[in-house]
Amino acid sequence: MFTEEELKGMDSFKRGSDFIEVKCGCTSKKYGDTIGKLRVFTNGQFLISCECTSTCDGERLTPNDFEKHSGREGTRKWKKHIWVFMKNKKVPLWRTVLLKYYKHASNGANGLSTMQSKRLVHRDEFICCSRCNKERRFRLRTAEECRIYHDALNARRWRCDNWPYDNITCKDAEERASRKNCRGCPRSPTCKGCTTCVCFGCLKCRFVDCKCRTCVDFMQNAEP
Repeated sequence: MFTEEELKGMDSFKRGSDFIEVKCGCTSKKYGDTIGKLRVFTNGQFLISCECTSTCDGERLTPNDFEKHSGREGTRKWKKHIWVFMKNKKVPLWRTVLLKYYKHASNGANGLSTMQSKRLVHRDEFICCSRCNKERRFRLRTAEECRIYHDALNARRWRCDNWPYDNITCKDAEERASRKNCRGCPRSPTCKGCTTCVCFGCLKCRFVDCKCRTCVDFMQNAEP
């Protein structure tokens, strides 16, 4: 996968049949360093086994999961926050050759039972006012917010004064176009739609008591 020259100076390096393994870590201001072992597979998959305590069950974590597990504050930027040892110095992943093999598709659809796969992510959506034609943002972080958006989308004539977050009117300006590009995808702020933030139906955004065609079809065809 890598030449000896590319990995020169990288501490605790091991080579397997279809992967390489290096010692890694992530630093939190509150908890300090969390140490783990990063495996980079030939198919582009990145998996980390946490070694923060002897009883830690954090095995086969994705980089996003490991960053969260370590207690790192702020936005998810694991390529900068997760580091490896090179000549006894902490070097962020983005400055190493390891990301040469990273593939988001392999990590997003790995079918693993990790914290990330358990977390259902829905990106923000917009609805146009039937009166002024301005777009208003709807957050879909919880099942309640998904239901509010779902009902508003099915409403025949939705208006700005029905917006659930603040009291606004059609006179209020809508978001700037540059701000609309940020829709809450945990992979990338300006994501155009990926397997992480696009949901085609789940029990968080489809409802048993709703009689619309979308919900009825999902309930009839979804696996138990």
